[in-house]
Amino acid sequence: MAGLHFELVSPARLLFSGSVASVTLPGTEGEMGIYPGHSPILTTLRPGVVTVTRDGGAAERIFVKGGMAEVNPQGLTLLAEVAIPVAEVTADVMAHQIASAEEDLAAAKPGEAQRKAMEVLNQLKALQPAL
Repeated sequence: MAGLHFELVSPARLLFSGSVASVTLPGTEGEMGIYPGHSPILTTLRPGVVTVTRDGGAAERIFVKGGMAEVNPQGLTLLAEVAIPVAEVTADVMAHQIASAEEDLAAAKPGEAQRKAMEVLNQLKALQPAL
């Protein structure tokens, strides 16, 4: 079976581009597994870990702080707000991400924007011990 072409891009850099066996990503509605031949889909991402499984079985984990993912006939493209290989996520990096989310919450207007900002902050705090 042919592999899945996958690209992971953040505003800072291209983190991954190549053929993979599968990608598991943190969709806003839950974890999603994307494999070759997956139906087209467009989804938003919540803070979490993207697991990239290469054709040989080796896995690579990348922390993302939201974004979008699109599956189309050419493959999977993930556009992340922030993307950092899990090996590079230190306590200082997570503290910075949480502080940024707290600032976003403080600046959010009451209502839906405030609810979303609180959700992102809670997701980051829940992820902190796992990373």
